[in-house]
Amino acid sequence: MSKRTVLTGARVVLPDGVREDATVTVEDRHLVDAAGPGEAAELDLGGHWIVPGFVDMHVHGGGGASFSAGTHEESLTVIDTHRRHGTTTMAASTVTGDLDDLSRQAGSLSELVEQGELAGIHFEGPFIACNRRGAHEESLLRDPDPGDVRKLLDAARGQAVMMTLAPERPGGLDSVRLLADSGVIAAVGHTDGSYESTREAIDAGATVATHLFNAMPPLGHRAPGPVTALLEDPRVTVELINDGIHLHPAALQLAFRAAGADRVAFITDAMGAAGMGDGRYPLGNLEVEVREGVARLVEGDSIAGSTLTLDRAFKRAVTVDGLPVTDAVAALSANPARLLGVADRVGSLEPGKLADLVVLDQQFEPAGVMRHGAWVVPPHTP
Repeated sequence: MSKRTVLTGARVVLPDGVREDATVTVEDRHLVDAAGPGEAAELDLGGHWIVPGFVDMHVHGGGGASFSAGTHEESLTVIDTHRRHGTTTMAASTVTGDLDDLSRQAGSLSELVEQGELAGIHFEGPFIACNRRGAHEESLLRDPDPGDVRKLLDAARGQAVMMTLAPERPGGLDSVRLLADSGVIAAVGHTDGSYESTREAIDAGATVATHLFNAMPPLGHRAPGPVTALLEDPRVTVELINDGIHLHPAALQLAFRAAGADRVAFITDAMGAAGMGDGRYPLGNLEVEVREGVARLVEGDSIAGSTLTLDRAFKRAVTVDGLPVTDAVAALSANPARLLGVADRVGSLEPGKLADLVVLDQQFEPAGVMRHGAWVVPPHTP
């Protein structure tokens, strides 16, 4: 006899809006409409919210570990850390390295994708602009030659879902076309390109803006730059790091007004310090120091990813940025799930989808996390 979990009394965020005092029924790892025969465990979650599990399409590390280490042990530590903060689906992001090392990392990560632990691999670098490199080692940057791009895709064994590149570099547009033809997201980021070159990249098939506003020329009234091109085009979804450090609330609200809630994806861009305390951590071949939760390179002082988890991004969105809960859910779950090609299984609370959900209290603090019908963090209620 199957075991059924029935969650009652919560505010549930569904694709068509918020349902008050609702019931969510889980059976055999999936969401179902209503209770039927079987052994039922009922839990009253009155005063709480139930939202879909968060989906992070850009995350490098957490729990003191990094995907770039290229080992299953470290990768599973990252995954577990973020799951406990509500991220039930994630793509693993790499950091600039030499092609052989990145290929080795991709081989290890692809196994975790095949096992269902990850939703795919995101290559961030080495095909990015030197002047906008951020926390990427300059000596390892290179032009996006399509042959090199193909090498990384092959190393990922069909599990690559996204690659961030600077399309203005030689070979950039051909590489964007190659990625689009291969079913891999071409993301514009760490770019020194112009409005015009970014438009060319979008026309060639680029569909994502990697952490919009960061690591690209600022918006100007005479030189509108990539920010304007990426915000104005309905074919593009923009990533935002909502940690209060990478973006001023006014910039975040501008992005939502310009792009609309269905074209924004909140990401963490988290490195190894996520879920940890201050201290020094590796990021690829570079060293990062975290002070008061802000990660910066030891040499150069550039912001080096974040220590963000998506539960904090959600709370900030609704309590500081003033976003409707439904818009926050779209940016944290539905939109990234669509981009990663997993929206048929996750990203919204609908019958037949996997039972991935987050329970939040009245202050939007996480009170429970379920993945595939099993509690990662059992709900705690007053």
